Amino acid sequence: MRHAETVTFGGSALDRAGELRADPAALAAAAVDPAARTMLFWRGKPLVHNDQSVRLMRVGMDHPALVDAIDPPIFLGREDGAPRFAHELSAWTPEELDESQLGGFMDPSEQRHPACGPDEVFVELRRVMTFLDARDAELAATAKAMFSWHIAHGFCAKCGAASEIASGGWQRTCPACGTHHFPRTDPVVIMLITRGNSVLMGRSPAWPEGMFSLLAGFVEPGETLEAAVRREVFEEAGVRVGAVSYLASQPWPFPASLMFGCQGEATSDEITIDPVEIEAAMWVTREEMMTIFAGEHDTILPARKGAVAHFLLENWLADTLD
Repeated sequence: MRHAETVTFGGSALDRAGELRADPAALAAAAVDPAARTMLFWRGKPLVHNDQSVRLMRVGMDHPALVDAIDPPIFLGREDGAPRFAHELSAWTPEELDESQLGGFMDPSEQRHPACGPDEVFVELRRVMTFLDARDAELAATAKAMFSWHIAHGFCAKCGAASEIASGGWQRTCPACGTHHFPRTDPVVIMLITRGNSVLMGRSPAWPEGMFSLLAGFVEPGETLEAAVRREVFEEAGVRVGAVSYLASQPWPFPASLMFGCQGEATSDEITIDPVEIEAAMWVTREEMMTIFAGEHDTILPARKGAVAHFLLENWLADTLD
C-alpha cells in the first residue's frame, strides 16, 4: 500500500538515535541537555494534555512528579535535535484508585498526579490514539511497549537472576551470568480475507456486544506470514485461503505486537468456527460494511477506529488497497 504508514502508530520518522544507547556518557549528557524533555507514564498510561485537543505531554527533566520514578528512563531518541526520554511513575498510587477500571478493553478512568496541571491526565492510550498526531503516537507507543517489556522481563531467562536496565532502557543485562536481553515484539497477522464482494469478519467473546473485526493470530516459529494467514483463518473459521499478499504493518503496544496486515483470497466460503478461538464469524458484503461504518447497522459495530483492521477495511471500501 502506497499510504501504509498513515495507519495509527505508523511512524513519524522519529530519530531514534540508536548510536547513543551504548554510550553512557552521551546518555548522561543528553539527560542534562536544557532542551531534553521526558514523557510521563503511569502503569503504561501516558500523560496527555486533555483540553481543547489531546497531545502527549513533554516535561522538563526536573519535573516534580519524577520523584515517583524509581527506574531509569527509556531513551526514545531525538525530536528536532533535542533528547527525548520516558519515565514510569511506578512509586505513585493515586488516591481513591478504582483498580477494577484498569486493564479492561477500554479503560475510561483518568488519573491526575498532584504535581501536574488540572488539564494533564494519565489516560489509556487506546482511548486517545486517534487524537494524537503521528509523532505523539509513535513516542507513546514506543514508550508503552518498552515499559511493558521491562515489567515482564525483570529476571534473566537463562539463570533466573534479577536483570538490570542498560543501554538507555533498550537492553537488560544479567549481572550473574552476563546474558543480554533485548526488547521483544510478537509478530501477528491480521487478515482481510475476501471472497467476491464479501469480507470475513469475526469476534472475540471479550469484546463489546456487536463488535466484529478481521481475524488475527500470532505467527508461529518457522512460519511465513502467508502460511500463518492460511493456518489462522482455517483454524478459527474453517475457511481455506489461496493467494496472500502483504498490505501494511502497525506497532500495537498492547502489550508488544507488530501487526502484519495481509490480504487473502478465500477458496471456500463455508464457516466452521473454533469456539475456543472466536465466538462468531460471518461474511459481510461491501454494501453492508458501508452501513456498519456509517454506524447505521442494527446489530454490528465497526472495528475499533485506530486499529489496523479498521484501516484495512476502510481502504477496502475505498478501493485504495494498492
